[in-house]
Amino acid sequence: MSNPYLDIVADHDKILQSKDAPLFSSLDGLNLPARAPVADDAPVVMIFAPHPDDECIIGALPLRLAREAGYRVVNVAVTQGSNLKRQPERWVELKNACDYLGWDLRETIPGGLMSVGLKTRNDDPTAWAEKVNAVAKLIEEYQPAVCVFPHDNDYHSAHIGTHFLVVDALKQVNHRCTVALSEFWRQMEAPNALIATTVTDTADLIAALACHVGEVERNPYHLRLTGWMADNVRRGAEVCGGQGVAAPEFSFGTIYKVAQFDGRAIADNDRKYTIAEQDDIKAVLA
Repeated sequence: MSNPYLDIVADHDKILQSKDAPLFSSLDGLNLPARAPVADDAPVVMIFAPHPDDECIIGALPLRLAREAGYRVVNVAVTQGSNLKRQPERWVELKNACDYLGWDLRETIPGGLMSVGLKTRNDDPTAWAEKVNAVAKLIEEYQPAVCVFPHDNDYHSAHIGTHFLVVDALKQVNHRCTVALSEFWRQMEAPNALIATTVTDTADLIAALACHVGEVERNPYHLRLTGWMADNVRRGAEVCGGQGVAAPEFSFGTIYKVAQFDGRAIADNDRKYTIAEQDDIKAVLA
């Protein structure tokens, strides 16, 4: 008997090596997902994305809150990348991605912040305070019920910097809300929430990610996203669900650490959440 998994692996390899997967430099001719009207008084979930494209990678929870609970999603482009020449192009790509998902988009400052990292926070308090003020103004404007941003050890300097930038801004305006810390470049030590996405929601996040043409041409994050999300389910089954529990039956998920910001700091809790496709997404906020 030949190896029965050879064809499965070969099919997966074919997807990852695909040169024909479409990228979307424009939304012209592309059918946008249906979007219900957002109420004027809808609660807001804000994504603080270190770079254009991060919003799609960590966007499972915001997408479900919008589609299932009527939240308004506001994606804040903390930076627009370090390559000044490509920033205008990245902004167009980012707008296409947010338009595809039905999300609002805001800049921190024109062109985005630069040098968002612990070096600036530690060595240049004046420059850091200006960055914190820019984010604090957006928090005061939108009064978010939920803020999504990277955890404090997510490897990339801009991801780590974004974590402390948002925490400092929340503290400055004494804002209370739910926070959902995300991971991508480095896993968290103690996440507590595994959020499933349906095939449709997962495909929409990938399509939005495919709007970031320049980035996925450099590194095909969009083709690898399902593999990452499948591994999140493998790991999240135990680190979020509990050691030895039965694995969830859904295929794709994103891991977060959900906690409360009490106006001064992140207040951890002991709860663990595994939210399947059919579960009430608002349960993760309870």
